[in-house]
Amino acid sequence: MTRFNEVKEKHLSKLVMYVPVVERVHGGHHPEFYEVRKVFNEIQAKLEAKETETPDLSQEFARLREITGGYTVPGDVCETYEAVYNMLAELDRAYHE
Repeated sequence: MTRFNEVKEKHLSKLVMYVPVVERVHGGHHPEFYEVRKVFNEIQAKLEAKETETPDLSQEFARLREITGGYTVPGDVCETYEAVYNMLAELDRAYHE
């Protein structure tokens, strides 16, 4: 889980900033992002509750993959939306390594 912790440190603070903004900007046209934010909030809560060890996030990442179609970025969104999906995908991959 060392790789996961590195990726978490690299992306978590950006995700905390970007996810609410993307939801506000794109949620109306991409209602699936409301669910992405909900699942991300669950991941964040679990990570904060277990600072020293990695919690079981298997279900959350499976739900994210399902909601996002494997982190497929819609064609009509901004770079920040794309960055969120890319960071979540990298976090997911690192978790499963």
